[in-house]
Amino acid sequence: MEQIVRKGTKVNWPALLNALRQAYEHLAEQTRRLDAIHAGRLHCRKDCCVCCIDDITVFEIEAENIRHHHAELLATGVPHPAGGCAFLAADGSCRIYEHRPYVCRTQGYPLRWLAETQTGQPIEYRDICPLNEFGPAIEGLPAEACWTLGPFEEFLSKLQIAADGNAGTRVRLRDLFKA
Repeated sequence: MEQIVRKGTKVNWPALLNALRQAYEHLAEQTRRLDAIHAGRLHCRKDCCVCCIDDITVFEIEAENIRHHHAELLATGVPHPAGGCAFLAADGSCRIYEHRPYVCRTQGYPLRWLAETQTGQPIEYRDICPLNEFGPAIEGLPAEACWTLGPFEEFLSKLQIAADGNAGTRVRLRDLFKA
């Protein structure tokens, strides 16, 4: 992979993709911890495709990672029919599982995120895949038993800024296919 000029700026894709790979490795460590905590409740496993829906978008940095590792599939393969993720195989497995984007790597875990009310008061929200709802109520789980949205997305945003100069480019997964 070489440096690519985008909007008058050279993008060092190899360095950015290496940083993304390292971030995914750190993410895997964190999700293994959640796997252990929630082993009895998680039904999301490889080949589960309930949440693999169409029109998911990712930052350009993750799209470039998929392009880099799956050029042959993107050039000659056929996307899954509309409605399901373009990368689903006929049997429901993911054709890019090893290089799947962040959103796919955290789907199914108890999620938590912080926001502010209109008056500026902090508020915490939580959610979980309906397949994984049984077990202790997610509202009662300690924060460390949930995936906290925000820090990883912030890191991805920094990589994306390095790639597109803060344009915030997002790519539909289906649009990665040449066909």
